[in-house]
Amino acid sequence: MSYGYIGSMKTRPGHRDDVVAILLGGVDGLREAGCQLYVVGVSDTDDVTIWVSEVWQSREHHDASLRLPETRAAIGRAMPLLTGEFTSQKLVVAGGLGV
Repeated sequence: MSYGYIGSMKTRPGHRDDVVAILLGGVDGLREAGCQLYVVGVSDTDDVTIWVSEVWQSREHHDASLRLPETRAAIGRAMPLLTGEFTSQKLVVAGGLGV
């Protein structure tokens, strides 16, 4: 079974698109790191919240990806633009389209 992670983060007003760009800027290396699905979403009715859905080969792959230099750099660029309000849910992925 794959490891899933769904999370949200709140940005400072006016910075949602900047953070989305940071999150999507590093997708090229995710597949090699063991990521099977990485989706960044926003709502037309909420201009400060970003949702991220991820599916990984394993929790170990996910955890290792957070230690990559490019991931650490992206987190460093995004953090000043965030409010510190996060939600997260870890999952065992049972299946679905695209996984």
